[in-house]
Amino acid sequence: MSNTERTFIMIKPDGVARGLIAEIIRRFEQRGFKLVAMKLMRAGEDLLQSHYGELADKPFFPKLVKFIGSGPVVPMVWEGKDVVKQGRAMLGQTNPLQSAPGTIRGDFGVDIGRNVVHGSDSLETAEREIALWFDKSELNDWDLPLKGAIYE
Repeated sequence: MSNTERTFIMIKPDGVARGLIAEIIRRFEQRGFKLVAMKLMRAGEDLLQSHYGELADKPFFPKLVKFIGSGPVVPMVWEGKDVVKQGRAMLGQTNPLQSAPGTIRGDFGVDIGRNVVHGSDSLETAEREIALWFDKSELNDWDLPLKGAIYE
């Protein structure tokens, strides 16, 4: 299978609070992607400042870090063909009001500051984010039983 890669997807505190964990996981599984790692946790400020570091000069940065740290999040690693690009398409635009129906943000979001999920925007970002949130020992290599029904 060519173009197999991993991406980082995180359900934010608003998604967790709204009971959307199973729905978001279902969408990725039904698409044919393989879950490699997942945990429920409360992220500390140091981790969040590292994760969102490229936004540190933005006026909304402190509010963003405070919100993401305000409750549990579900960081996940998904694997599959072109999963970074496809995962972003499944999430929708950062601003939920600009997201198409059928996307996670289009179906469940209204405000940009409560857009339910985060997803890596490039392979390089995915590698960095995965390394921030997971130890290598937490990443599971396993064979997807229905791989032949999903991939040529």
